[in-house]
Amino acid sequence: VDLFMMNCELLATCSALGYLEGDTYHKEADCLESVKDLIRYLRHEDDARDVRQQLGESQIVQNDLLPIIIQHRQDKALFDACIRLMVNLTQPAMLCFGKVPDDPVFRHHFLQVTSHLQAYKEAFASESVFCILSETLYNLLQLDWEQRQEEDNLLIERILLLVRNVLHVPADPSEEKKVDDDASVHDRVLWAIHMSGFDDLIKFLASAQSEQQWSMHVLEIISLMFRDQTPEALVSAGHARSAEEKKKDSNELEALRQKEHAEKHSRTLQRGTRHSRFGGSFVVQGLKAIGDKDVIYHRNLQNVNYTHDIGKAVRRVPKRHRKAQESGEKRRSALNVRLFLREFCVDFLENCYNRLMYLVKESLIREQTQQHDETYYLWALSFFMAFNRGSCFRADLVSETMSIRAFHFIERNITNYYEMLLTDRKEATSWSRRMHLALKAYQELLLTVNEMDRSEDESIRQSSSVIKSNIFYLMEYREIFLTLLRKYDETKQPESYLKDLVESTHLFLRMLDRFCKGRKNLMVQRKRVKRRKSQGKKKEAAPETSPEALEETWKIVEEELKGAGLVPFDATSETPLEDQRTEAMVRVQDALLVRMGPEALGLLRAAREVWPEGDVFGSADVEPEEELELLKQILHAKLPRSSQTAVVEEEEEEEDGPEMEEEELESVQVSETEFKFLDFIKRFATPGIVRPYLLLLKSYSKNTPHTNHCIARMLHRLAVDLKMDALLFQLSVFHIFNKILNDPAAAAYQELVTLGKYLVKRFVSLAAQNNKAYVELLFWKNVGAVREMTEGYTKEWEKRPAWTEEEEEELRRLYEEHRDSEVPDIVETLLPLLSNSNRTRRQVVTQLVHMRLVDNNFCRIQRKGTRIVLWTEEQELELQMLFEEYRDSDDVLGNIMKKLTAKRSRARVVDKLLSMGLVSERRELYKKRSRSAHGKSTGNIMVATLVLCMSGPLLWLQNCLNKTADDRENDGLSQPVPLAPFTESNEEAMENKSFQRLLRKLGMRAPANEQESFWRIPAKISVSELRSAAAALSPKEDKPKNDDEQDGTRSPAEEPRGEEEDDATREQRAQALRALLLARKRKRFTDEDAGIFVRIPKKKETVIYYQLRVK
Repeated sequence: VDLFMMNCELLATCSALGYLEGDTYHKEADCLESVKDLIRYLRHEDDARDVRQQLGESQIVQNDLLPIIIQHRQDKALFDACIRLMVNLTQPAMLCFGKVPDDPVFRHHFLQVTSHLQAYKEAFASESVFCILSETLYNLLQLDWEQRQEEDNLLIERILLLVRNVLHVPADPSEEKKVDDDASVHDRVLWAIHMSGFDDLIKFLASAQSEQQWSMHVLEIISLMFRDQTPEALVSAGHARSAEEKKKDSNELEALRQKEHAEKHSRTLQRGTRHSRFGGSFVVQGLKAIGDKDVIYHRNLQNVNYTHDIGKAVRRVPKRHRKAQESGEKRRSALNVRLFLREFCVDFLENCYNRLMYLVKESLIREQTQQHDETYYLWALSFFMAFNRGSCFRADLVSETMSIRAFHFIERNITNYYEMLLTDRKEATSWSRRMHLALKAYQELLLTVNEMDRSEDESIRQSSSVIKSNIFYLMEYREIFLTLLRKYDETKQPESYLKDLVESTHLFLRMLDRFCKGRKNLMVQRKRVKRRKSQGKKKEAAPETSPEALEETWKIVEEELKGAGLVPFDATSETPLEDQRTEAMVRVQDALLVRMGPEALGLLRAAREVWPEGDVFGSADVEPEEELELLKQILHAKLPRSSQTAVVEEEEEEEDGPEMEEEELESVQVSETEFKFLDFIKRFATPGIVRPYLLLLKSYSKNTPHTNHCIARMLHRLAVDLKMDALLFQLSVFHIFNKILNDPAAAAYQELVTLGKYLVKRFVSLAAQNNKAYVELLFWKNVGAVREMTEGYTKEWEKRPAWTEEEEEELRRLYEEHRDSEVPDIVETLLPLLSNSNRTRRQVVTQLVHMRLVDNNFCRIQRKGTRIVLWTEEQELELQMLFEEYRDSDDVLGNIMKKLTAKRSRARVVDKLLSMGLVSERRELYKKRSRSAHGKSTGNIMVATLVLCMSGPLLWLQNCLNKTADDRENDGLSQPVPLAPFTESNEEAMENKSFQRLLRKLGMRAPANEQESFWRIPAKISVSELRSAAAALSPKEDKPKNDDEQDGTRSPAEEPRGEEEDDATREQRAQALRALLLARKRKRFTDEDAGIFVRIPKKKETVIYYQLRVK
């Protein structure tokens, strides 16, 4: 170690710890302070982790920290500080750098830190170290919960984190070149854990009721302990090989022997009888060289395999197209380690598994864990359930994870991982591994359910049947494998993932097939997503509400009115009962508008019983004539609608915005349908699902026999069961089967050989009938192409209804009449004029081309709008005149488009207005909210909803507006006037969002910056506008006489009335509001039975409610 390269302060601090003499460590007097200084240095290290690297080079853990905790453990403060420092030093390099650096310099630092961690791990492979840790942890766990201090809990957590960090260190493949059954560094650490008894403490923490807070740490340590193990290897540890295993090994050896014999035989045939020193030169006739002469071949004739690609550089595959790399290879640990881990698994399943998995699952659901901690849960589920299934299957040992909740949890994680795999491309490898882990867990659940079917216990078989009924019924579980196969990407997901996916699909289909055979009719859930497009401009046709239409509606309704019993409110709704009064009034009006008189009358009478206060829906002893008059008033009244309310709430954001764009709305319909297994298999008959199977089939020699069986079974279902063998008539498929048939060890793949021969035989018979079959080999085929290939190429779908001579003559005549017209699209003009209204645009264009009336360029479907680009002087003058005429209207652009002679698109008109300088920006042409019609109704709705709950602030605001109008009229000056609330109710109103929306509606200005605290009445508002706004705060007392006054409000643009009439009206409204306030105060303190004083609820009231009360 080059100590001169170390920082001098760091070197001095390390020297002040002490020194090791033989096996004895002599600590210095300020050893504790030096350890704390090192912790402080690590806290301020740079991005290259220089302090960590220098401490690793000095081997501080091996030479100082471990001897200190072994020989000076009685010094509690020093022991705690050393544990804390080692936890920091041993944390994974991935946490230090965040990710594997792309920069070469930082990657070098990353590898240096990793090498130091591997040296630390080798130092921890000591029984004495773990004995100290085990004894310390044991003493801490002996303390009752009340006796433990905060420092004790911190020390327990740091010991667990230290063991976790040591186990997490990856193996060094360049140093640990060991064969199976040999002890690696990881095995030595595990053996030290076992000999020290630390594994027993881990099991205690997993099962103890009072130690559940360490459940996530325990599960992480266990997963790292079994990192290099497989359940099958642990199950077979210490047992003699079974007959099945012996037969499997003998088959593999026989296949290898046959392959070696065939290769030896082929090499013998390639060698000539003479020596090869005089190979000779030969001319290959028919194969041209670079020039015009034939190729000259300089090799033996026994191996003539010439190609022009010989000697060329292999084309480099781009990084984004390379196959995903497999994870590290699994190795078999030493026998004593496997035996100890096997016993650990048995004890863990019997005493800890269910409880620990329950605690971890609850923590994950409550989001009390760190990011990606669910991967430890998924690993534990798949590993221990596989071990339980392989050793001695007992369903009660894994009952916690054997439920529908487990299926749902895994399915949700698979979906989430796949979405992140597509979006987070930089971390695609990590998301792919997590997705593979979730798939393994899902596969293990299916295998356990399948194992439960074979149980001798009737209750276990019934539980299995219930679980299968649920996963086969729900669409999400039934179609998950279809989705995963269709979305497989070999550049992001490794071949091992595809292998597990194919085997899981095979198992699921086998279980589903067996489940369907025992039932005649199997009903399953079916979800259908319907998408419909909606435009903001298009609205549903509403009933006509003009005075004439309302009078006609009333004549019809008046004759049909009869009593009916209806419920005017929903008792299960979350909306308060008082708020439903508005909805009840709207329902009565809707029933009248659609001319359903009996229902309207029934709703009115039912609402009268629910809300008798104030005679809103009429008095209890109302006469029939009065009921008819009341219904007539409701029919003609302007009631607040939900859509209008939504417009009011969003007016601030959308007032200057463009109109709504077209959007897609989705609705999911859930229904039940009868399930047929063969129809479900048909969904696998697509090239997108067959390709992953053939991709895995390419490595048939490396696959296990079970994997090849799963591939062959799926291809057999498609080719034989569905009779869609033509789906596999593809050149790459035949190339794979040709390789299998010519394989010397083909006897070991008898199932694939049989399938290959069957496909070749079927193709030869088809090629005899279809001479295009050889061309079809070049393409993947869907179901329609398969049907064409086998049944013949028909063009029935291309046939169109024939054109009669009369229709052709009519089309010719119409075209001749309109060909010289200046319409932008002649086809759109001809379509409504044709006698056959079922003709489409494409049919008309095709017939015009067929009749030689237009050329082929006319076939292109024109876009909506026009292609006119140039503007004449007359058109520009017309556009300028129209803009001057409609510049003050609410919809400037819309009115111009209606009156414009030469029809153009909206974008062209907007561009022209901008180029002519008539407008400075596009937003000036946006459609404005109407102040005269819509503003009245929305303003009236606001006043109606606030009049009873904020009548005091409304009266104060009305007086402020009237006073400001009088001051401006008398002084002749206009300046902003602040609205300063001096009462508590007014202050609360100014903070209310609904009240603020009303202020904006009236034209008030909000505080512009931090220095302004109050709303202000702008100086630009005239006296007449102020008085109109004040008058709008009170609903009208008289019945409106025309459409313009129907809303009970008046826009600022209207002409002001006479001064005397304004004063009288203003005084009447002020008196009405004062009387209403006085009534509210009296009703709060009065509960008389006579019903004279009824407390007014602090809820929103409708317009009609307030009008009826005043009247």
